[in-house]
Amino acid sequence: MGGHRTRTAVMLGVALGVTATLGTASTAPAAVAPPAARQTSTPVLVDCLWDPQVRPHDFILACGDGNSRLLSLKWDRWDADSARATGVNAVNDCKPYCAAGTFRSYRVVVRLDQPKPWEKRAGVERYGRITLEYPGDRPAQFERVVTYPLWD
Repeated sequence: MGGHRTRTAVMLGVALGVTATLGTASTAPAAVAPPAARQTSTPVLVDCLWDPQVRPHDFILACGDGNSRLLSLKWDRWDADSARATGVNAVNDCKPYCAAGTFRSYRVVVRLDQPKPWEKRAGVERYGRITLEYPGDRPAQFERVVTYPLWD
């Protein structure tokens, strides 16, 4: 028993000596975290299933019913600030009602911008806004240029 007490006393003394030399965790200098780096990859376009898309060929705008979608997209820009494509916006005219309506196609220029951090995926940026510009015909209820926030 005497040897056990001596060993315990020695270990306790060593532990106290180390603590006195190094200090406690609260008095030790905090580790300096590296500054947050700006997102280095290009932003994504988040689709209706919360999947990240880069230069998608098609994109559903109306997630609830699919009555407005972008088709045949051809991207000529996709970078950290914005993206631009030309394609077709297929819109259901919902006449006499949406289930019996007809999809009509309109040429469209698509612009994405306002990149921001994607709340659902740390470290990924997503475009925050989409703008549609109709250079020719457009759906009767739409302006020539329409802008929508994109979901997160």
